[in-house]
Amino acid sequence: MLYFTKWKAALVLLVCALGVIYAAPNFLPSGSFPTEASYLPGKQINLGLDLRGGSHMLLEVDTDSVLRERYDALADTIRTDLRQEQIRNRPREATANGAEITILKPEDVEKAREIARAAEPNTELSGEGNNIHVTYNAVARKELIDRAIAQSLEVVRRRVDELGTTEPSIQRQGENRIVVQVPGLDDPSRLRAILGRTAKMNFHLVNNEKTAAEARATGLPPGTMILPAADASDKAAGIREYLIDRRIVVSGDNLVDSQPTFSDGRPVVSFRFDAAGGARFGDVTSKNAGRGLAIVLDGEVISAPRINEPILGGNGIITGQFSVQEANDLSLLLRAGALPAPMQILEERSVGPGLGQDSVEAGEIAAVLGLVFVIAFMVISYGRFGIYADIALMMNLILVLAVMSVLQATLTLPGIAGIVLTVGMAVDANVLIFERIREERRNGRTIINSIDAGYRSAMSTILDANITTLIAALVLFSFGSGPIKGFAVTLAIGIITSMFSAIWLTRLMISVWVKRSRPTELVL
Repeated sequence: MLYFTKWKAALVLLVCALGVIYAAPNFLPSGSFPTEASYLPGKQINLGLDLRGGSHMLLEVDTDSVLRERYDALADTIRTDLRQEQIRNRPREATANGAEITILKPEDVEKAREIARAAEPNTELSGEGNNIHVTYNAVARKELIDRAIAQSLEVVRRRVDELGTTEPSIQRQGENRIVVQVPGLDDPSRLRAILGRTAKMNFHLVNNEKTAAEARATGLPPGTMILPAADASDKAAGIREYLIDRRIVVSGDNLVDSQPTFSDGRPVVSFRFDAAGGARFGDVTSKNAGRGLAIVLDGEVISAPRINEPILGGNGIITGQFSVQEANDLSLLLRAGALPAPMQILEERSVGPGLGQDSVEAGEIAAVLGLVFVIAFMVISYGRFGIYADIALMMNLILVLAVMSVLQATLTLPGIAGIVLTVGMAVDANVLIFERIREERRNGRTIINSIDAGYRSAMSTILDANITTLIAALVLFSFGSGPIKGFAVTLAIGIITSMFSAIWLTRLMISVWVKRSRPTELVL
């Protein structure tokens, strides 16, 4: 029937009212929209990097270091098994191409090969004479690299989220690269500092047998290593290096939280271990009173406090000559976790807000021009009905902005292109309906029957056209990259909202006009 029932009319008006409310923040200065009531959004659409400005960074994960560490661990496993069988061997430094072990006695080579082959699945053996070269097969190597990239993506995402930015784009590119786009970040150098550090933290005991200088002169004691001091107070006191035990007494993997705080008026970083880490930390500090505990971050000793008493409960603080910003960044890195491999910054670009503003203005001009031409065409072609279609078109744009505000979707320059395309597509349904109404009227039907038949007959064609376009938008969103996704999002939202505005809203306006005016003729 032409006339709407009351509940249908109320539903259409309710959707339009909600659309106006939720789209309103985008037309007002930031912060001017009332946010006291929880049902009012008070949120503007997030602008993408190309509109708002920000930082773009291309990172490359050092997958060779992942393989090298994995081959190191594999070589240690094989050597342990060989020692249990009393097979003497000499390891060589592992590379990204595999681990190599030299068997000292030729008669032990075959047995050693069997042990190496059984040490871990998905490995391949090669080498001549007494040398055994162990590598992972192609499938296992790809799994290791894919796992490292996935872990790197997650750590990068956690670190960027800790910066408090909105809608960052973090994606894998190619085999070992990650693209990071952070709209609105005012300090790109901070992003570089946050993402450029591996943040692998472990706790080692300071060796008391010798100083680092003495060890360099007379030789390192077994199981020790020398690492540089990173703290400014250590360097001021003449401490440039530390001699520490290689053995990790507590791993940074056991950290569950880290927060910046103050101690004696100075910025420090507090940390908390999980249950297993807290138990190990308490045990180490109980058995090593009087020794130094070196806190090693990315191969540097950032602090080496003296253990005065057992530290129970799994909590502690990291002291040093930190600024407030450095304490915040260090706690951020520790909370987000360590990267599985170092990353190199291949490309870094900053997009200024001026360029973004130019893009916004160009998009606005394109949208306004398209809107003006469409409005004029509809009024000239369909008179009163064209005006109703234009009102529905304006409401469609409002609904698009409202949905994007609610979803907090990111609007990019391709997204603006999707909205401009929606302006043209939104009246397609009305053109089909109005042409069918004309045809029915020419065939002698009454005004009400012509309008009813026009909407009913055009419905299948409208659904077919919009559903196929919606499928295309979903495919673009699923398989496209950032800009393509931005276009697909606005196109998909525009298709759904235009179905509502072009069919339900125009029909409601036409129904009200027919009911009140009782026209004797249609001017189409």
